[in-house]
Amino acid sequence: MNEKYIELRTRSTFGDIINTYFLFLKHNFKAYTNLYLRYNAASIVLTLICSYLLVTGFMGLASQDFRFGMGSNIATDGYFIAGAVILILIIFVTALINYSFSSAYVADYVNHEGEIESKRIWKSILNNLGTIVVFILIGGLMIIAYVVISMILAFIPLLGMLAQYGLNFTLNAIFGLTFMAIFSTRKSIGDALSEGFSFTMSNFWRVVLYGLVIGILNTMITLLIISIPSVIIGIYVYFSVESNVDIATSTFATIVFTLGFAAFLLSFIYAQALSQISYGILYYNLNEMKYNLFLQKKIDQIGVNE
Repeated sequence: MNEKYIELRTRSTFGDIINTYFLFLKHNFKAYTNLYLRYNAASIVLTLICSYLLVTGFMGLASQDFRFGMGSNIATDGYFIAGAVILILIIFVTALINYSFSSAYVADYVNHEGEIESKRIWKSILNNLGTIVVFILIGGLMIIAYVVISMILAFIPLLGMLAQYGLNFTLNAIFGLTFMAIFSTRKSIGDALSEGFSFTMSNFWRVVLYGLVIGILNTMITLLIISIPSVIIGIYVYFSVESNVDIATSTFATIVFTLGFAAFLLSFIYAQALSQISYGILYYNLNEMKYNLFLQKKIDQIGVNE
């Protein structure tokens, strides 16, 4: 067993779950991130391409002279549209990878007491691929419903905003807990969704507050990550303006903004993966509170040893 292994199958208090999440990151951050980069190589490449197309398209639009009817550039529009299409693809691919990889990672961590093996994670993802795709499609419908409801709630002052946040955290929890049910016990899509919904509704305030706290903390981590490229871009823009450089037509500016925007997207994608790690930790806590499987196993072992 890994000496730094942290048992997740415990009946912990709310504060202890938060503490467990950060202890998990403390001991597994490097190993998790290394594997994460390997599994997300394709999405990183797509993100760089998407960033280049969107930045090039946007800067092309910014450089056009609309006063003289020069607002229609097919190449510029094509870059922008292609970038938007790839961005949608990235959202789908990264959602598939982030939820699957993070869930499989936590499940493998628990099942083998901290001894993570990449091959087992990959095999677990392949074994559940059909269930994952079906759930992603169902999740897409749920998101569409969420957007419609959010638009309606937007007309209600204050209470509507609070309801939107509550609905957002609830939906995230159902997604995260359902994915963990798929990977931890290999449940079918119906059983996993039912368990994710049940855990969320029966522990509603704990789950929503947990999502809020983790969301704030992960956002702080994200802001810390993107602060470096943001400062670099800010310094570059300042000196470019001082030197009367035409940023909209500068090749170097395009490279800087492309890398900066890519860093921005990748940091939020990584934060999503960390969020699923947190829901994996929450899942095992809620599972143990309901079923007492790990505690019963320990009691049975005491009986055998005696």
